[in-house]
Amino acid sequence: MVSNPALGVLFHWLGGLASASFYVPYRGVKGWAWETYWLVGGIFSWILAPWVLAGLMTKDLFAVLSEAPAKAVFWAFFFGLLWGIGGLTFGLTMRYLGMSLGMAVVLGLCAAFGTLMPPIFAGTFFTQVLCTSSGRVIVVGIVVCLLGIAVAGLAGLAKERTVTLEQQRESIKEFSLKKGLAVATLSGVMSACFAYGLAAGSPIKVLTLRHGTATLWQGLPVLVVVLVGGFTTNFVWCVILNVRNRTGHQYLTPAEPNSVAGTTPMLSNYLFCALAGVTWYFQFFFYTMGETQMGRYGFSSWTLHMASIIIFSTLWGIGLREWKGSGAHAMRLLALSLVLLIGSTVVVGYGNYLAIAH
Repeated sequence: MVSNPALGVLFHWLGGLASASFYVPYRGVKGWAWETYWLVGGIFSWILAPWVLAGLMTKDLFAVLSEAPAKAVFWAFFFGLLWGIGGLTFGLTMRYLGMSLGMAVVLGLCAAFGTLMPPIFAGTFFTQVLCTSSGRVIVVGIVVCLLGIAVAGLAGLAKERTVTLEQQRESIKEFSLKKGLAVATLSGVMSACFAYGLAAGSPIKVLTLRHGTATLWQGLPVLVVVLVGGFTTNFVWCVILNVRNRTGHQYLTPAEPNSVAGTTPMLSNYLFCALAGVTWYFQFFFYTMGETQMGRYGFSSWTLHMASIIIFSTLWGIGLREWKGSGAHAMRLLALSLVLLIGSTVVVGYGNYLAIAH
């Protein structure tokens, strides 16, 4: 299969749109604690969608996973466990910072660690990246992306100085800058482990190709393993919170009609969680497709993924009025960050094109 960076960028943008959009359906959930709707959505994100789509789109899924080297399966699962911590705290970041600022902080750290560490550990960063013209172009694109993320963060800080606490909590009910930044830092660093898990699962890709899977779908079996690890972490923590907060009954029992919260709409809650969960999964469904199109610099896919997520999450934040009353300075910074992020995807895509052309 011939690589096509332009198509790869498109796939990554679709994945970014899915990632930036997944949290929106959760806003329709009523009467459930965070741990309840996060776990219900996670079952669709990390278990049902990955297994169903991998089973449909790849060949001999169970045989491939059983034949895969134990080392590859273990490390893909292990990094999934660590990523699960990032994904878990990512949900908390959205609660405390909102979509725009929360995405910027988390994904800035995630982009830096997730993009650069795999080729550095593989020993190819200096020999195959910095020592080639196409590789240097990609590095420039990565730097532009990180700059765009930093500017997005500055826009969020400018907004925080301008908007009153009452206005912040009008769109973000549990807004807390200090708590949110602390959680976002942990989330960003740990979320980068997803990239490590995908890299560790490379032998699984080789096996599924041997079994006749099309090149475009080769990453789906690896997703199954990584996401089982992520589910494990999130399941344990959500159950702990269910027990601690006495919210476990919410999965089956609606609130009493006379309670303060009113009657819990059980069916719509499950449907909103299912929509959120499947939408979340599609970010990596498209990510693995995009990665197959980027040629030998597949690691640059992580930068494209992060940039596109922030672009679309910023647009969602504007649409949901999270930036209402932020002031002209904050909005100018926000516009500049979008220009930089879009530019970074063009530069990274061009660097991959140069690698193929030569």
